[in-house]
Amino acid sequence: MTNVLVVERNASAADAMVSALRRQGYTAHSVDTGARALRMCGDADLVLIALELPDIDGVELCRSVRNGGDTPLIAVTDVDDELARVLALKAGADDCVVTAWGFREIGARIEAVLRRTRPRTALLDAISLSPLHIDPRTRQVHLYDELVDVTSKEFELLYTLAATAETVLTRRELMAKVWGSDWAHSSRTIDTHVSSLRAKLGSSCWIITVRGVGYRMGHTPHVPKACVG
Repeated sequence: MTNVLVVERNASAADAMVSALRRQGYTAHSVDTGARALRMCGDADLVLIALELPDIDGVELCRSVRNGGDTPLIAVTDVDDELARVLALKAGADDCVVTAWGFREIGARIEAVLRRTRPRTALLDAISLSPLHIDPRTRQVHLYDELVDVTSKEFELLYTLAATAETVLTRRELMAKVWGSDWAHSSRTIDTHVSSLRAKLGSSCWIITVRGVGYRMGHTPHVPKACVG
Protein backbone atom coordinates (compact mmCIF):
# COMPACT_ATOMS: atom_id res chain seq x y z
CA MET A 1 0.00 0.00 0.00
CA THR A 2 1.14 3.54 -0.75
CA ASN A 3 2.31 5.29 2.41
CA VAL A 4 1.46 9.02 2.51
CA LEU A 5 2.95 11.40 5.08
CA VAL A 6 0.80 14.47 5.78
CA VAL A 7 2.72 17.47 7.16
CA GLU A 8 0.14 19.82 8.66
CA ARG A 9 0.20 21.97 11.81
CA ASN A 10 -3.60 22.11 12.16
CA ALA A 11 -4.69 18.91 13.93
CA SER A 12 -8.25 18.89 12.59
CA ALA A 13 -7.09 19.51 9.02
CA ALA A 14 -4.47 16.77 9.35
CA ASP A 15 -7.03 14.29 10.74
CA ALA A 16 -9.44 15.08 7.91
CA MET A 17 -6.76 14.55 5.26
CA VAL A 18 -5.50 11.33 6.84
CA SER A 19 -9.07 9.97 7.09
CA ALA A 20 -9.79 10.87 3.46
CA LEU A 21 -6.58 9.22 2.28
CA ARG A 22 -7.33 6.04 4.22
CA ARG A 23 -10.81 5.88 2.69
CA GLN A 24 -9.09 5.94 -0.71
CA GLY A 25 -6.95 2.93 0.24
CA TYR A 26 -3.73 4.70 1.22
CA THR A 27 -1.73 4.16 4.38
CA ALA A 28 -1.52 7.63 5.91
CA HIS A 29 -0.30 9.37 9.04
CA SER A 30 0.57 12.95 9.95
CA VAL A 31 3.19 15.08 11.66
CA ASP A 32 2.78 18.70 12.73
CA THR A 33 6.27 20.14 12.25
CA GLY A 34 8.86 20.35 9.53
CA ALA A 35 11.51 18.85 11.79
CA ARG A 36 9.45 15.69 12.33
CA ALA A 37 8.72 15.54 8.61
CA LEU A 38 12.44 15.51 7.80
CA ARG A 39 12.96 12.59 10.17
CA MET A 40 10.10 10.54 8.72
CA CYS A 41 9.82 11.41 5.03
CA GLY A 42 12.36 8.77 4.04
CA ASP A 43 9.78 6.08 4.83
CA ALA A 44 6.99 7.72 2.83
CA ASP A 45 5.95 7.00 -0.76
CA LEU A 46 4.48 10.49 -1.08
CA VAL A 47 4.61 13.59 1.14
CA LEU A 48 1.91 16.26 1.41
CA ILE A 49 3.48 19.42 2.85
CA ALA A 50 1.42 22.34 4.12
CA LEU A 51 3.31 25.53 3.34
CA GLU A 52 2.20 27.08 6.63
CA LEU A 53 4.22 25.33 9.37
CA PRO A 54 5.24 26.46 12.88
CA ASP A 55 8.99 25.79 12.69
CA ILE A 56 10.22 25.62 9.08
CA ASP A 57 9.10 27.60 6.07
CA GLY A 58 7.11 25.22 3.88
CA VAL A 59 8.98 26.15 0.71
CA GLU A 60 12.31 25.49 2.45
CA LEU A 61 10.96 22.16 3.65
CA CYS A 62 10.03 21.25 0.08
CA ARG A 63 13.58 22.07 -0.98
CA SER A 64 15.09 19.99 1.84
CA VAL A 65 12.92 16.96 1.06
CA ARG A 66 13.74 17.21 -2.64
CA ASN A 67 17.46 17.54 -1.96
CA GLY A 68 17.22 14.39 0.16
CA GLY A 69 15.76 12.20 -2.59
CA ASP A 70 13.08 11.79 -5.23
CA THR A 71 10.09 11.01 -2.98
CA PRO A 72 6.95 12.40 -4.68
CA LEU A 73 6.04 15.68 -3.04
CA ILE A 74 2.90 17.82 -3.15
CA ALA A 75 2.72 21.23 -1.51
CA VAL A 76 -0.57 22.25 0.12
CA THR A 77 -1.60 25.83 0.79
CA ASP A 78 -4.67 27.37 2.43
CA VAL A 79 -4.53 30.41 0.15
CA ASP A 80 -4.85 30.32 -3.63
CA ASP A 81 -1.69 32.34 -4.14
CA GLU A 82 0.12 32.06 -7.48
CA LEU A 83 3.49 33.15 -6.07
CA ALA A 84 3.35 30.53 -3.28
CA ARG A 85 2.57 27.80 -5.81
CA VAL A 86 5.37 28.89 -8.12
CA LEU A 87 7.90 29.01 -5.28
CA ALA A 88 6.86 25.55 -4.08
CA LEU A 89 7.18 24.09 -7.58
CA LYS A 90 10.59 25.71 -8.05
CA ALA A 91 11.64 24.26 -4.68
CA GLY A 92 10.99 20.75 -5.99
CA ALA A 93 7.30 20.02 -5.38
CA ASP A 94 5.72 17.82 -8.06
CA ASP A 95 2.44 19.72 -7.68
CA CYS A 96 0.82 22.36 -5.48
CA VAL A 97 -2.81 22.18 -4.37
CA VAL A 98 -5.17 24.43 -2.45
CA THR A 99 -7.12 22.95 0.46
CA ALA A 100 -10.28 24.73 -0.69
CA TRP A 101 -10.30 22.59 -3.84
CA GLY A 102 -11.64 19.64 -1.86
CA PHE A 103 -10.33 16.12 -1.56
CA ARG A 104 -11.66 14.82 -4.89
CA GLU A 105 -9.34 17.09 -6.83
CA ILE A 106 -6.50 16.71 -4.35
CA GLY A 107 -6.91 12.91 -4.53
CA ALA A 108 -6.85 13.02 -8.33
CA ARG A 109 -3.67 15.07 -8.26
CA ILE A 110 -2.07 12.59 -5.85
CA GLU A 111 -2.87 9.77 -8.27
CA ALA A 112 -1.47 11.77 -11.20
CA VAL A 113 1.80 12.49 -9.37
CA LEU A 114 2.17 8.83 -8.38
CA ARG A 115 1.60 7.72 -11.98
CA ARG A 116 4.35 10.05 -13.17
CA THR A 117 6.87 9.22 -10.48
CA ARG A 118 6.43 5.52 -9.68
CA PRO A 119 9.04 3.14 -11.07
CA ARG A 120 7.71 1.23 -14.08
CA THR A 121 7.92 -2.14 -12.39
CA ALA A 122 5.10 -3.53 -14.56
CA LEU A 123 7.70 -4.13 -17.28
CA LEU A 124 9.97 -6.11 -14.98
CA ASP A 125 9.94 -9.87 -14.62
CA ALA A 126 8.42 -11.69 -11.68
CA ILE A 127 10.99 -13.32 -9.42
CA SER A 128 10.54 -16.77 -7.91
CA LEU A 129 12.84 -17.96 -5.14
CA SER A 130 10.58 -20.83 -4.20
CA PRO A 131 8.64 -20.65 -1.95
CA LEU A 132 8.99 -16.86 -2.21
CA HIS A 133 7.38 -15.17 -5.22
CA ILE A 134 7.63 -11.46 -6.04
CA ASP A 135 5.38 -10.04 -8.78
CA PRO A 136 6.14 -6.46 -9.92
CA ARG A 137 2.99 -6.31 -12.04
CA THR A 138 0.69 -6.66 -9.04
CA ARG A 139 3.35 -5.49 -6.55
CA GLN A 140 2.53 -8.52 -4.41
CA VAL A 141 4.72 -10.90 -2.44
CA HIS A 142 3.67 -14.49 -1.73
CA LEU A 143 5.40 -16.91 0.62
CA TYR A 144 4.21 -20.53 0.55
CA ASP A 145 1.29 -19.21 -1.56
CA GLU A 146 0.26 -16.87 1.26
CA LEU A 147 0.09 -13.13 0.56
CA VAL A 148 2.64 -11.10 2.54
CA ASP A 149 1.39 -7.59 3.33
CA VAL A 150 4.30 -5.29 2.45
CA THR A 151 4.48 -1.55 1.98
CA SER A 152 5.50 0.02 -1.32
CA LYS A 153 9.07 0.72 -0.16
CA GLU A 154 9.37 -2.76 1.40
CA PHE A 155 8.33 -4.26 -1.94
CA GLU A 156 10.89 -2.21 -3.85
CA LEU A 157 13.64 -3.10 -1.37
CA LEU A 158 12.83 -6.81 -1.51
CA TYR A 159 12.58 -6.81 -5.31
CA THR A 160 15.89 -4.95 -5.65
CA LEU A 161 17.67 -7.50 -3.45
CA ALA A 162 16.01 -10.47 -5.15
CA ALA A 163 16.82 -9.15 -8.63
CA THR A 164 20.52 -9.23 -7.74
CA ALA A 165 20.43 -12.30 -5.52
CA GLU A 166 24.09 -13.16 -6.11
CA THR A 167 25.29 -9.66 -5.25
CA VAL A 168 25.89 -7.82 -2.00
CA LEU A 169 24.35 -4.34 -2.22
CA THR A 170 25.73 -1.57 -0.05
CA ARG A 171 23.44 0.69 1.94
CA ARG A 172 24.34 3.54 -0.41
CA GLU A 173 23.37 1.44 -3.44
CA LEU A 174 20.08 0.40 -1.86
CA MET A 175 19.29 3.98 -0.88
CA ALA A 176 19.97 5.12 -4.44
CA LYS A 177 17.94 2.33 -6.09
CA VAL A 178 14.93 2.31 -3.74
CA TRP A 179 14.79 5.86 -2.40
CA GLY A 180 16.72 7.70 -5.12
CA SER A 181 19.03 9.18 -2.51
CA ASP A 182 22.16 8.63 -0.44
CA TRP A 183 21.12 11.05 2.28
CA ALA A 184 22.23 10.92 5.90
CA HIS A 185 19.38 8.87 7.34
CA SER A 186 20.02 5.93 4.99
CA SER A 187 21.25 3.43 7.59
CA ARG A 188 18.27 3.86 9.90
CA THR A 189 15.78 3.88 7.03
CA ILE A 190 17.15 0.74 5.38
CA ASP A 191 17.68 -1.17 8.63
CA THR A 192 14.10 -0.42 9.70
CA HIS A 193 12.69 -1.72 6.42
CA VAL A 194 14.91 -4.81 6.49
CA SER A 195 13.80 -5.58 10.04
CA SER A 196 10.15 -5.22 9.06
CA LEU A 197 10.58 -7.47 6.01
CA ARG A 198 12.33 -10.15 8.06
CA ALA A 199 9.46 -10.16 10.54
CA LYS A 200 6.87 -10.42 7.78
CA LEU A 201 8.78 -13.21 6.00
CA GLY A 202 9.17 -15.08 9.28
CA SER A 203 12.95 -15.41 9.10
CA SER A 204 16.04 -13.20 9.05
CA CYS A 205 17.58 -15.60 6.52
CA TRP A 206 15.75 -14.21 3.51
CA ILE A 207 17.79 -11.01 3.82
CA ILE A 208 21.38 -11.56 4.92
CA THR A 209 23.48 -8.89 6.59
CA VAL A 210 27.04 -8.63 5.28
CA ARG A 211 28.68 -6.75 8.10
CA GLY A 212 30.40 -3.54 7.16
CA VAL A 213 29.05 -3.71 3.60
CA GLY A 214 25.29 -4.06 3.24
CA TYR A 215 22.76 -6.78 2.44
CA ARG A 216 22.16 -9.63 0.04
CA MET A 217 19.24 -11.90 -0.67
CA GLY A 218 19.19 -15.31 1.00
CA HIS A 219 19.55 -18.23 -1.40
CA THR A 220 17.43 -20.82 0.36
CA PRO A 221 14.09 -20.99 2.18
CA HIS A 222 15.66 -23.30 4.74
CA VAL A 223 17.04 -21.76 7.90
CA PRO A 224 20.83 -22.25 7.98
CA LYS A 225 22.67 -22.99 11.19
CA ALA A 226 24.26 -19.57 11.24
CA CYS A 227 22.26 -16.63 9.91
CA VAL A 228 23.49 -13.10 10.48
CA GLY A 229 20.60 -10.81 11.45
